Amino acid sequence: MSGLTPEAIIQALGALVGERGLLVGADMAAYEQGARYGAGQALCVVRPADVQEVQAVVRWCVEHGVHLVPQGANTGLVGASTPDASGTQIVLSTSRLRGLCEVDVANRSVTVDAGVTLQELNEQLEPHGLWFPIDLGANPTVGGMVAANTGGTRLIRYGDVRHNLLALQAVLLEPAGELLDMGRALRKDNTGPDLKQLFVGTSGAGAVLTRATLEVHVRPSQSATALVVPTSDDAVLQLLQALERDLGDYLSAFEGLSGNAMQAAIDHVPNLRNPFAPEPAPDFAILIELEAASSKAYTGLDLQEALNAFLQDQFEQTIENAVIGNGHELWHLRHSISEGARALGKPIAFDVSVPRSQIMAFCRAARAVVAAEFPFLHVVDFGHIADGGVHFNVIWRNDASQPYDAAAVQALRDRIYAMVVQQFAGSYSAEHGVGPHNSAYYHRYTTPTALQLAQGLRRLVDPRQLCGSVDFGSAPQS
Repeated sequence: MSGLTPEAIIQALGALVGERGLLVGADMAAYEQGARYGAGQALCVVRPADVQEVQAVVRWCVEHGVHLVPQGANTGLVGASTPDASGTQIVLSTSRLRGLCEVDVANRSVTVDAGVTLQELNEQLEPHGLWFPIDLGANPTVGGMVAANTGGTRLIRYGDVRHNLLALQAVLLEPAGELLDMGRALRKDNTGPDLKQLFVGTSGAGAVLTRATLEVHVRPSQSATALVVPTSDDAVLQLLQALERDLGDYLSAFEGLSGNAMQAAIDHVPNLRNPFAPEPAPDFAILIELEAASSKAYTGLDLQEALNAFLQDQFEQTIENAVIGNGHELWHLRHSISEGARALGKPIAFDVSVPRSQIMAFCRAARAVVAAEFPFLHVVDFGHIADGGVHFNVIWRNDASQPYDAAAVQALRDRIYAMVVQQFAGSYSAEHGVGPHNSAYYHRYTTPTALQLAQGLRRLVDPRQLCGSVDFGSAPQS
């Protein structure tokens, strides 16, 4: 940390970004508290208005040894975009980097500043019949999505951010303030290492992302949705394989919803009804979505008719009940689960993935662990069955038989993550990335050789480790 006083640091940074670009005191509150985890105290918040101001701030911070934490919309769920409790870190917000959103319709790409949000991006793309189909329960910035490598509910059709990233611009810590453009608006470019991937999924460590070029997609002209009840756990993957065989060109989502998850949403989210009424919500259901850019007029294919015929063929084999209805209503149920879970009590969230052939077995095993070892907790699980991801949320209910106990929560985390990694060859962070909230597991489950390599890469771009809140590698050497 610099020998300068806090006041001198704030004054110097204010001179670089101007009055609008500097926040102190109570004005920093929204930048110091994470969406779910992570709460700290910043020395100040700087909000550069353009790339040149980002360069100036980074250059000054490196020169004076001041730690900065890049932050987009602060919607991350592992605390990676919030400062620690020291009061010595500055938050570098990209919220004012939003001047550029340049659509190349023929190339089906868009070049966009890091501070533009997902909603704003899609609003700009809509008049061109295009969209960026990363479907999330939040409205992050483009820079944040790249840093976290977000996935979402339609990953099986469109991939995650990494698969849709054509080019990236970043301000480096070494050389200090250097602007690096990585890649071009090309789908084919085999001219050496793909350097932009060094900064994807690293939670803002090592550089400040300032601009991205993304591949975008043609908006669907038709879609079909159904909520189906499988005949058994084994039938879930049989149904998925049949869908991929018969309608795989159109399959965009295959989402699993437990009965507990659906009921939490139905009970606590206004204007949300049980689609199976008057019957209760089933123990498990699958939300299926098909999408096609091509219209029925040219292909003769009606997706809803095709889905209906498929489901009819699957009745009694893999399906025992189905609701074929308003897609908006069914997706509203899916997207309301998190809100319903929060209303029950304190969520203990697990964003994990396993090989999809093992996902139902994992869910059974994890539920059994909670029932046997933590019977006072309530499981509310849902997830992306087709890509092996599951949000295995456990709720410490407001009416639980014993009061909230941080030690019990830690024991549960250790138990579930060990099961995911060691028993099911899975990941303890499928979508949310790595931040202070789960970095201990990164070090626990990453091999020493991989840690050493990650640390070497980090030293190349940020030798003093002044950027970001996570150390990807071994402990820094002096």
